[in-house]
Amino acid sequence: MLRLYDSRLSGNSWKVRILLSQLGLPYERVTLDLAKGQTQEPAFRELSRFARVPVLQLENAQTIVESGAILLYLAQGTPYLPDDPLVRAQVMSWLFFEQADLQKSIAIPRVWHLRGLASGREQEIRRFHAEGYPALEMLEQWLVGRTWLVEERYTVADTAVFAYVSLASQGGYDMERFPSIREWIARVKGQAGWVELIPEAG
Repeated sequence: MLRLYDSRLSGNSWKVRILLSQLGLPYERVTLDLAKGQTQEPAFRELSRFARVPVLQLENAQTIVESGAILLYLAQGTPYLPDDPLVRAQVMSWLFFEQADLQKSIAIPRVWHLRGLASGREQEIRRFHAEGYPALEMLEQWLVGRTWLVEERYTVADTAVFAYVSLASQGGYDMERFPSIREWIARVKGQAGWVELIPEAG
């Protein structure tokens, strides 16, 4: 069985759990506590050369690290990753854009807010926002008049970009400024197999 090493609040891990659910693939979930430094323990570092989640361990014990690589691996041969090389490149370009322009500028302020560490970091948060808002604006403009990011079909491009963008308000971003993004987020959540970041109890 597949084994996914993740953490409770990780947006990057969430992307993988969404796709695993949408593909109907059974897996064992191993949730690590980042605050306790569990990703730095020697046993985990043997699984992840970058010492971070997510890590997907295959049935043969080999591992895949980095959320984008995991998504592309899992989506091969499925409707979530087109076969056409040009369209596939367009999907991959969104994965690169999300990690380069959105992930860090959203994730770090979000962690500070969630852990009660935002006080005293206002200037740093403004700097991250100054990087994140232009990227969100590019996403907003692309989505005007479009249903999905690539070729008007739901792909792992949407899964990858969705996770942290949907959590941006937790990092102090004013998402009311982006109506097309908010509509797109609702569409992603409406896809079959979509799962919450933190499943509801019961």
